[in-house]
Amino acid sequence: MSNKGKILVVDDDRLVLATLTYGLAQAGFEVIDADNGDDAILLAREHRPELALLDIRMEGLSGFDVAAYLREYLHIPFMFLSAFADEETVAKVKELGAVAYLVKPLDIHQIVPAVEAAFANRKQAATASPPAVAPVTPVAQVTQAVLQELLPVAVGVLMHRYSLSRQDALERLQKLAAAEGRDTELQARLLVEAVEMLAQPASVK
Repeated sequence: MSNKGKILVVDDDRLVLATLTYGLAQAGFEVIDADNGDDAILLAREHRPELALLDIRMEGLSGFDVAAYLREYLHIPFMFLSAFADEETVAKVKELGAVAYLVKPLDIHQIVPAVEAAFANRKQAATASPPAVAPVTPVAQVTQAVLQELLPVAVGVLMHRYSLSRQDALERLQKLAAAEGRDTELQARLLVEAVEMLAQPASVK
């Protein structure tokens, strides 16, 4: 079986973890699995996967903690698979810069295409230009990166709010953008900003 890439899968639900590991392995990925955040970081340091698929709420280190470590120290991209899509979670996902945000329940046939897309985007970015090494990134590049990150977050919000599949949520976002005369990434940004505004407390200390 061809190796499509190495992925770290982390979930404290052993049944979910086994299902993900088996399904992704059958799809041609080399899978490293962990059921807690501490082991996930150790395995990531040892094996240097090309992508991480993280549950968010776990005992000990959360998926957010693991993601922050992967981003800051190992420069490994990550995506989240979580049963939660509240405003606070969505805001944190955006802040960390996940390449995708998938809302449970999803079956492996929905997850594999998202993983394949993340690998394809990563390889395309790697061949398009050399990796940035400068500590300061131009504002235009930052803006574009943020817009790209907001798209999976917006899709996740629509999946949760309207009980849609990932594809149906994306199509809903695209139709909304077309109706408003905007591109899809701008519509995603406006949707996430609206969610964040609703999450703001009535008064700020």
